Amino acid sequence: MAILSSNQYYDYVSGLDHAEGIAWGSDGYIYAGSEAGELYRIDPANPEAKVFGNTGGFILGLALDSSHNIYACDCKHAVVQRITPQGNVSTYSTGTVDDPCMLPNYPTFDRHGNLYIADSGGWKDDNGKIYKIKPSGETEVWCRKLSHFPNGLCLDADESHLYVAMSLGPPRVSRVVIKADGSAGEVETVVELPRSVPDGLAYDIAGNLYISCYRPDIIYVYATDGQTQVLAEDFEGTAIAAPTNVAFCGMDLDMFISTNLGRWHLTRYDLDAVGLPLNYPALS
Repeated sequence: MAILSSNQYYDYVSGLDHAEGIAWGSDGYIYAGSEAGELYRIDPANPEAKVFGNTGGFILGLALDSSHNIYACDCKHAVVQRITPQGNVSTYSTGTVDDPCMLPNYPTFDRHGNLYIADSGGWKDDNGKIYKIKPSGETEVWCRKLSHFPNGLCLDADESHLYVAMSLGPPRVSRVVIKADGSAGEVETVVELPRSVPDGLAYDIAGNLYISCYRPDIIYVYATDGQTQVLAEDFEGTAIAAPTNVAFCGMDLDMFISTNLGRWHLTRYDLDAVGLPLNYPALS
């Protein structure tokens, strides 16, 4: 997979307030959040960022269920918020009594309706963790082994591993075995990415792993042959500016889009790939 030229990525929709999180909903919309707590809904047929809710916090990663409720990591309030399609906001999880959330950063659902949450903790404080919120709403600390600022999450196709973008210690992508009983198993490093701050992850159906970085302004692909390649980079930091999260969007999951925490737009990439479908569980 060759590096994309500058004419193969472009401003897809503008008017967002330093968006970090992005997700595709099963209702046919793209969702993103802002540093001021705004939730955006974007119709690919008419790409315009429309606000439909506000948590009053700082929205990081997003996930959705089958009823199109958003589960948003709100780092300002240190909670996972649930936002209905009408924009009503409620708290979904604050962590556990003994281990309350510090900096919830990214959520992802498995096929059973469990919501994994990367809580990054403090920068260089080595106190991050991964929670698992069961469909009942019960929260547990699932994994403590990846404590150096765990960030973006994704599952592989058979959901045998949870992949974690580790922003520190060293910067890398790691993965955790999901054991048959649902508990966390062995942790191993997938790929190290020196002199970077890995942030977001996404898989395509061919098994390639896309890694977006807060620093520098670059997106990598960890290919099925075990090689790490640059997909796109922008040393000017304008078209691509702190691309924290990435998502495959569109009804055919063939639209690859990144947020830009450093600016006010989403970037679309001319990429010949189809995303691995996400889970949209039916929750009460």
